Amino acid sequence: MATYHSYPVNLIDEPETGLIRAQIPDWGETETCGTDRQDALAMAFDLLETMASIAVAENASIPVSSAAGHRPTVSLSTVSAAKVELYMALRNAGMSKADLARRLGWHPPQVQRLLDLRHKSRIDQLEQALAVVGKRLVVSVQDAA
Repeated sequence: MATYHSYPVNLIDEPETGLIRAQIPDWGETETCGTDRQDALAMAFDLLETMASIAVAENASIPVSSAAGHRPTVSLSTVSAAKVELYMALRNAGMSKADLARRLGWHPPQVQRLLDLRHKSRIDQLEQALAVVGKRLVVSVQDAA
């Protein structure tokens, strides 16, 4: 099953600068850096949220996550992940945001805000919108790494 919310990260030590570069290869040439491993992964999280937000705003595709192997991963926040999954479900169903608004009986700006990763949205609204495209939100809890 394709996922659009958790991506492997390449961490590369840069001895000459003392920084660690963090690359998210599924997103092309994107990279950031941090002062240590933890900081580099935090910066990679911010980068992922930004790249996904831009892709949704520009109606661009979201890359499918590749297998992590032994690499660390960064994941979108829970609400952002649900928004990206809704966005991709709309694209895969050939539905526009206007179609979704009509089916929900909402004003188009409400759907726009629902898909905006920087806008706080309620889970029940995401569940309602996902149901329109024949999807449901499933939540699980895993042990922290």
